[in-house]
Amino acid sequence: MSNSPNPNQPGMETLPGGAMSSLVLPRGMTLRLVALAPGANVSALFFNADHLLERFNMPDTLKAQHTAFLTRGHVLYSDMGRILVSIADDSCGWHDPICGFTDAKSTEDRYGKSSFQKDGNAFFRNGRDNFLIEMGKYGLGRPDLGPCVNFFSKAWVDDSGDIHYAGNHAPVGCSVDIRAEMKTLVFLSNTPHPFNPDLPYAPAPVGLQWLNTGPADLTDICGLSCPENARGYSNTETYNLRTR
Repeated sequence: MSNSPNPNQPGMETLPGGAMSSLVLPRGMTLRLVALAPGANVSALFFNADHLLERFNMPDTLKAQHTAFLTRGHVLYSDMGRILVSIADDSCGWHDPICGFTDAKSTEDRYGKSSFQKDGNAFFRNGRDNFLIEMGKYGLGRPDLGPCVNFFSKAWVDDSGDIHYAGNHAPVGCSVDIRAEMKTLVFLSNTPHPFNPDLPYAPAPVGLQWLNTGPADLTDICGLSCPENARGYSNTETYNLRTR
C-alpha cells in the first residue's frame, strides 16, 4: 500500500476539512480512508443500512476483542452481535473508539466563536452537527447519535483514568481499509478529535476510495483474530443468507 497519497488517482475523492458525508457500503465493498495532510481525524458512525435500529456497539466491540483501540484484524460489532464492517488493512496502527466527537460548545471553547454569517463556508464545524445534518437525510436524529470511531487518532487511558491524546499520530499517506461485511450505512465527519489541542482550527483533508474487495473469507485475519470474531462472522453470514 503506497504511502504517497495522490488525490487525483482514479477512484480517489477528497473529503475536505470540516466536511461531512454519508454513504452505503454494499457487502464486500471496502472504503479506504487516506490521510492527505498531518493531523487527520475522521469521526464515523455505522448502521445496518436495511434496518437502521441496528447500529455500531462500541462496548461489545472492545469487550469481544479484548482491546481499547482498533486496527487491522478488528471488526465493528452491531448491537445484534453481527459484524457491520471489518478493518481489513491499516498502515496507521491505532484508531480511537472511546473519545466521541466534538460538539458546538467544545468547538467554540477551543477555537473561538464562528458562524456562517461571520466566516462563510470557513466557519468551524463540529462532529455532532455534521452527523445530525447527514443523519436527517435518512430519517435519523438526536436519539440515534452514539459512539463513533475516530480514524487516524490515538488516545489512551492511564491507570488514574485520565485520557491522553497522541499528537502527530497518523503520518501523511497512511490509510485504513473499512470492509463491509453486511450492507452498512456510514456517516463521516472530518472534524478535529475532541482531545486535539492544536490551534488554529484546521482539520486535514482525507482521501476516500472505494474498492470492490469482496467480503471476508475463512482465512481472513479478522475472523481468525479471536474466537468471538469467528462466531460474529457466523451470525453475520446467517443474517446475510436470510436477507438476500
